[in-house]
Amino acid sequence: MEKSKNYKDLVVWQKSMNLVVEIYKLTKKLPDSEIYGLVSQMRRCTVSIPSNIAEGQKRSTTKDFRKFLVIAYGSGGELETQLEIIERLYSFQKIEIEKAKSLLLEVMKMLNKLIFVFK
Repeated sequence: MEKSKNYKDLVVWQKSMNLVVEIYKLTKKLPDSEIYGLVSQMRRCTVSIPSNIAEGQKRSTTKDFRKFLVIAYGSGGELETQLEIIERLYSFQKIEIEKAKSLLLEVMKMLNKLIFVFK
């Protein structure tokens, strides 16, 4: 598989950008007491996913691209844990959490496949 000429053409980047939007919407609904805790942490790791995909794609080698895909995948694992935490703490957000979890799962599967392809 050949690298795309533009990261914006990658479906995984597009879906991870949608995930960023979903996480921002979800975290706006969390209590103010979480602004420096889960809100900040979730937003950072979510933004990290498409950012690392883009940075890796702009690198000159496939090896570098794969390395940044692995970093993005790690950020996805971090977000997965944080979604589990807010699901346990704030069950009233169930619908929004499920939507974000579903989108994250889709992104993670795509990243996993790309990581395997560029091995």
